[in-house]
Amino acid sequence: MKQITSAQNPFIKSLVQLQEKAKARKQSGTFLIEGLREIELALKGNYIIETVLFQPDLITEKQLVTMFHNKVSLIEISKEVYQKLAYRDTTEGILAIAKTKSLQLSDLQLSECPLILIMEGIEKPGNVGAMLRTADAANIDAVILANPKTDLYNPNIVRSSVGCLFTNQIASGSTEEVIQYLLDKKINFYSATLQNSNAYHTQNYTTPTALVVGTEATGLTEAWRVKATQNINIPMQGEIDSMNVSVAAAILLFEAKRQRGF
Repeated sequence: MKQITSAQNPFIKSLVQLQEKAKARKQSGTFLIEGLREIELALKGNYIIETVLFQPDLITEKQLVTMFHNKVSLIEISKEVYQKLAYRDTTEGILAIAKTKSLQLSDLQLSECPLILIMEGIEKPGNVGAMLRTADAANIDAVILANPKTDLYNPNIVRSSVGCLFTNQIASGSTEEVIQYLLDKKINFYSATLQNSNAYHTQNYTTPTALVVGTEATGLTEAWRVKATQNINIPMQGEIDSMNVSVAAAILLFEAKRQRGF
């Protein structure tokens, strides 16, 4: 079995680039997954794992053989190398190199009455990850990134989603492409915005529905506000006029789930 003990190894340096640079991930079509649970969810989500790196003081080769059935290349790494690559100290000593997936809208497989979350221009990976967790908890059909401002395979999204990056159907496109997709599929969409909006709980989400949220700083772009089935808001009772976008998304999604009897 191959062993790597130096953090200066060229291969390890290339993996650091995968962690830090969206360009490296795009060019290679691969990204790093850290943690046993996250890797297990990636396998369940049909992600292709190319190579597994492990720190033998934390996880044994026997455990990995049982998990992967000799279908992936295993590389034993030193503690120094693991600490160079790992974001967290509590991820069981395992990292995997996985292939990215296609994010085409046409690849989505929807139910007869889908429920979709759309995020437009969300910049903070933590917010994207939190909304992926909520989408998984609500068991919705898909998550769509419109005009994305951060790479989906950013390690902070992988981490903050606690593996829910791998449990959701996800697609990406421009705002114009996503709106046309919804119109073609006859999916009503409700844009969360203060302008010309009604309280979120007054709308009917039992038909094919997409709920659209934007950035906390600037909100949704005009196209979403103008073309929406209805603009919606969450009434604020305090001094501020907005809340964290991931919290707002959770409120909207679970209202839709409540209406659908779940």
